[in-house]
Amino acid sequence: MKDFGAINIRMNLENLENKWIKDFSAPMIIAGPCSAESESQMLQTAKRIKESGAEIPIFRAGIWKPRTKPNGFEGVGEIGLNWLKKVKDEYGFKTATEVANAHHVEAALNTDVDILWIGARSTVNPFTVQEIANALQGTEKIVLVKNPVNPDLALWIGALERLLGQNIQNLGAIHRGFSTYQKTKYRNNPNWQIALDFKSQFPNIPLLIDPSHICGNRYGLASITQEALNLGYEGAIIESHENPDVAWSDAAQQITPEVLAELISDLKIRNNVFEGFDEVVSRHRTLISDLDFQIIDLLSQRMKISEKIGVLKKENDVSVFQPERWKEIKEYTTTKASEIGMSQEFIEKIFKSIHEESIEVQNKIMIRI
Repeated sequence: MKDFGAINIRMNLENLENKWIKDFSAPMIIAGPCSAESESQMLQTAKRIKESGAEIPIFRAGIWKPRTKPNGFEGVGEIGLNWLKKVKDEYGFKTATEVANAHHVEAALNTDVDILWIGARSTVNPFTVQEIANALQGTEKIVLVKNPVNPDLALWIGALERLLGQNIQNLGAIHRGFSTYQKTKYRNNPNWQIALDFKSQFPNIPLLIDPSHICGNRYGLASITQEALNLGYEGAIIESHENPDVAWSDAAQQITPEVLAELISDLKIRNNVFEGFDEVVSRHRTLISDLDFQIIDLLSQRMKISEKIGVLKKENDVSVFQPERWKEIKEYTTTKASEIGMSQEFIEKIFKSIHEESIEVQNKIMIRI
């Protein structure tokens, strides 16, 4: 039986107007320290952001900090909300903070925080999201949802649907990257395709980039932010601290207000179209589609050969996985990638998927009676 209530929420999410984003200039930048540490730290950071010329309408600070292990700094708690309100009163910024339960919501609303976001660790838990949604029922505040820690698009969408189910209309999303057990240059792998799938399904929901949590350091922030804007994101949430090196949390990924101002001034907003764009890009996309079909045909041929090898392995009681063969594939594919100027990491990722599928094909042959 179909759940028509869920279908209606989905349709409403797709058609949500989200006029709130038009109240901010593009790109919309949210910036401030990872954590509120003291009143002076908050006011000094806000003062320097204002004086630096950084064009940000919203000042952020973490009041409660979810930690992986106990006994770490978990935020200053409600007293920090008073400091956030003082920043608002003295410097005119709208304010934003993360909420992780109903108590956080109540405290933030009581101190008139303008924008609330649900963090990645909360998005992953539907019970937590529902508790927050219930506490926010009918609010006109802007509520942003970070992608879940793990790469699960359904959880991300589900969180927004739960909020809309409580008649929360001013919604947005934050792409902060995804955890991975593999070591990469990122703290959290962007997995751009997941975010672009989200944006493709819900183009009306403003999407912000969180380069601080993707990079985990202050050196790649500008390039990640620009890449997101190139892809049509509406803004960014960036961590800025008066003295990043002594920050109580995530020191390595925070930047000074002056560096923030420089980063923002260098950002470029890309136009959606130019005259004749549709015709030119349509030709290129036709060529890409043709190549894509050729790739699929070649992959099909490759898998048919893998099936033949699987039959031989079964007949001769040879194990499916051959480590030396995988090593050989990695070597010749990355060498070829280097020769033609392609990313070795990208090519290895593709052939790892192809190799895994080949193993799956041969495994099915092995267990076939």
